[in-house]
Amino acid sequence: MTEQFNLLSPVWTHLTDIVAERGEGVYIIDTEGNKHLDFTSGIGVTNTGHSHPKVVEAVKNAAEKMIFSQINIARSKPTLELAETLNSLTPDNINSFFFSNSGAEAIEGAVKLAKVATGRTNVIVFENSFHGRTHLAMSLTGSKTVYRAGYQPLVSGGFFAPFPYTYRYGWSEDETIEFCLTQLDWIFKSISAPEETAAIAIEPVLGEGGYVPAPPRFIAELRKICDEHGILLIIDEVQSGAGRTGRWWAHERANIDADIMVMAKGMGSGMPISCVSANRELMEKWPAGSHGGTYGGGNPMVMAGANASLEVIRDEGLVDNAASMGDYLIESLKDLKQEFDFIGDVRGWGCMVATEFTVDGKPDGSIAKAVAKKCVDNKLLILTCGSYGNTIRWIPPLIVEREHIDQALSVFRDACKTI
Repeated sequence: MTEQFNLLSPVWTHLTDIVAERGEGVYIIDTEGNKHLDFTSGIGVTNTGHSHPKVVEAVKNAAEKMIFSQINIARSKPTLELAETLNSLTPDNINSFFFSNSGAEAIEGAVKLAKVATGRTNVIVFENSFHGRTHLAMSLTGSKTVYRAGYQPLVSGGFFAPFPYTYRYGWSEDETIEFCLTQLDWIFKSISAPEETAAIAIEPVLGEGGYVPAPPRFIAELRKICDEHGILLIIDEVQSGAGRTGRWWAHERANIDADIMVMAKGMGSGMPISCVSANRELMEKWPAGSHGGTYGGGNPMVMAGANASLEVIRDEGLVDNAASMGDYLIESLKDLKQEFDFIGDVRGWGCMVATEFTVDGKPDGSIAKAVAKKCVDNKLLILTCGSYGNTIRWIPPLIVEREHIDQALSVFRDACKTI
């Protein structure tokens, strides 16, 4: 295998050296027949589990009819069906959809739409954010220096405000929110005036930055600020959407509407799909032909697979399952927090959960790394995240059952006992 591995670019990092043969539900089976409990979901992608029969069947049927139909030439039937399904599942103000291939690509599109619609140049994002690794998206990413180092100068006009990361600041949630709102106002006064700010973009749950939910009140305050100044609010649901947090869309907890919502990952079960969504009135400010791509919306297999994925999440009650299984996981991890002093915080919504490791109140990435390695060695696939790499993130498929969580917790607890 080593010779074959060497044919791949070393720019990728690798959690394991396993070679996947197939996937079944919550498991990845390697070429030696070993079953690995997958609590990564391909980094929040396989929400319906690996190779859900309905998704597989939809992809097969679409492939038999047509592999590719470039959307500028002819709209494929599965593309129209996916748009209809999304229209039924997204908030009422969202009714127009632009399809692309990845989350970063969709973020690029969302920012372009915001700039051209407002005639403004700047975008405010948040510390610890992750919006992608293409050049513009990387400019709006602040979770780790590795994503930006060596690529400067980046795209100008992106400015970072503090994210209400309550555990990091050590304050109450209300104190943290007030501090972050005050700092956002300072940015308006000192760096990017409201009249030159096209959009504020936020992940309702930080992804790579530590799996930190934004307090719903903070998101609601952002909505008010955007309305006051004519700024567009971009909600990045790339990782938190499609039922992942126990709601269809994580920002629903704030009872606000996004001007632009970006989605990807879990909406496709592994198909390369993302979407910029907004209302039709806003979309009509995007000049025809000023944005596009060869593959977005043009692959019937991808469109059919995404449509089937969303139907499975809807029809099989996976949003509710994510909520109930997430509650069970969080409460169980809080019990373990009482057992292990180095588990500093347990947080999350639905099946997007974090355990943050600290020693004497300071981030400790070495413990998180050691625990994750022990878990992987014992066939539990689990990832770290956060600027210090000191957070383990729990991302099981939304089909997860209590027995799978218990199995994962047993492996995790044994790993913690070795520290």
